[in-house]
Amino acid sequence: MSRPLVIATIARERGITGVHTHVRQLRAHLARTGGTAELVTPHTWAVGSPPRALVLAPLFGARVLLERVWGPGNVWWYRTSHELFLRRALRRRLAQEEACTVYAQCPVSARAALAARQGPHQRVVLAVHFRISQADEWADKGQIRRGGRVYRWIRDTERDVVPRVDGLVYVSSWARSAVHEWMPEAAGVPDTVVHNFVSAPVAKAQAQAHEAPEVRETARPAGALVSVGNLEAVKNHRYLVQVLAAARDKGYTYTLDVFGEGVEHGRLTSLADQLGVREQVHLHGFRTDVQQRLPSYSAYVHASYSESSSLAIMEAMAAGLPVVSSTAGALPELFDDPEEGRFWPIDDPEEAARILIGLMESPEELRRVARAGRDRFARDYDAEVVAPRLLAFLGAGTTAR
Repeated sequence: MSRPLVIATIARERGITGVHTHVRQLRAHLARTGGTAELVTPHTWAVGSPPRALVLAPLFGARVLLERVWGPGNVWWYRTSHELFLRRALRRRLAQEEACTVYAQCPVSARAALAARQGPHQRVVLAVHFRISQADEWADKGQIRRGGRVYRWIRDTERDVVPRVDGLVYVSSWARSAVHEWMPEAAGVPDTVVHNFVSAPVAKAQAQAHEAPEVRETARPAGALVSVGNLEAVKNHRYLVQVLAAARDKGYTYTLDVFGEGVEHGRLTSLADQLGVREQVHLHGFRTDVQQRLPSYSAYVHASYSESSSLAIMEAMAAGLPVVSSTAGALPELFDDPEEGRFWPIDDPEEAARILIGLMESPEELRRVARAGRDRFARDYDAEVVAPRLLAFLGAGTTAR
């Protein structure tokens, strides 16, 4: 029997992260199939109450100052304040429910849900979007000291929360293995591996374009590459610029459009200038219509150092784009080389350029790989196929409110 589904997250409703996309895709699928999933965030506590909104503004705004002057204080304040108001919002919401499932999107959200639920009849299931401790993620960003007080506090929180939830949803087998390695306690929690998923309207619309070369040539200028992701060091967009330069030196000029925001923007621009490919690199920032834009490109390129999954690659496959990617983390689970895409090294721009050129300069191979990738998407990542598996584990479905 289906239960009402409540999605809990400390993030705002709108955003560009993989968590935001995961939540949007799940809610969109439920809407198409006659159901809904209510989203509860810390800001939900103030909805409909101007006095409460006035309380939240200075509390959450304090992060702007703390982030600049005291990284550990910023991290502690962010997690503590957001958990507090998420817990209050959830307590009010769950008081209206009997049996239901709370689908938490991070350990902080899960702890708030465990504290707010009325009893074990209200299940808490955690989506494991991470592969390392969030303490390590904050340390990698330079906000806290590895091994410091806030670092230890975050890890202790995760080891307390994860074993107490009613279920874990991993987005890849690699992510499950990675988490079990540093948190063996997680192995005792019922779990499932359900790949991320996206809707497929673009993929279906492009099916005919790939079967008709003349349509494809009109829609996709030769040599137009695209990549999507926050401009952070781990996404390794700098390497893409280096590959472009190596390909140019071999006599092949490709353009690269990057959609995303982040601290690497200035460094990418400087590197493109330094390597003489500034006219080939275009940084577009965050756009809400990226999936609709994808079919206008020739191929999708990805060079991340670490990934527990990649919605960006799935969206590219849905759009019928050939994919060239690193083999970081779970990425080898997404497609097979050479049948459905290409993997390239991320420590050898010359070799990566050779692989890219070999694919880009063969229109027939581009079409074949695109068709195979789109077929793989339809089997393994289409929301209509994958979302029901997730909902079955959550115990929710079209009757969710």
